[in-house]
Amino acid sequence: MSTVSRTSIKRSTRNISLESPTIMLKNSFFTFLVLSIALVACDRNGVYEENINTSNSIWATNDVAKFIAPINDTLSVHNIYINIRNTTDYTNCNLFLFVAITSPSGATQLDTIECFLADDQGKWLGKGFGYIRDNQIPFKRNIRFPLRGEYKFEVMQAMRTDSLTGIASVGIRVEKSVK
Repeated sequence: MSTVSRTSIKRSTRNISLESPTIMLKNSFFTFLVLSIALVACDRNGVYEENINTSNSIWATNDVAKFIAPINDTLSVHNIYINIRNTTDYTNCNLFLFVAITSPSGATQLDTIECFLADDQGKWLGKGFGYIRDNQIPFKRNIRFPLRGEYKFEVMQAMRTDSLTGIASVGIRVEKSVK
């Protein structure tokens, strides 16, 4: 003789009280307002910022990080930073870079800069914890862009090693200078 078991499903309903559309609209508007203020307050001086990730945290000599920054303000003074994200796999305490800036007129300025990523004792500089560090290296301070338009930035590693292990990303930040 076979036994048949029965499973019963209990259904329940709940009464859900919905707020009136006016209250929901006020709450949505308030939330939007708070988020908008928070976003604007976070980076009031930023004009342009972009970072490019390297492949597997390896930066080869022939990998050029290229950025195009639209500059509309020729009256304010600006600061330019180089953003470097490195891992603790990076074997040097510094990083040499070639940085080229091409103006809308086509004039190009090439600079060589040294970025310190660790101190003399080997302690990593920059923000972060664990094996990743974020560094924002001052490149140009209190400059005025002479022309409106697109400025092209090219950042190349200038170390004696063809491939640098431990450089996760490279970037540019342009911001209005705060006096």
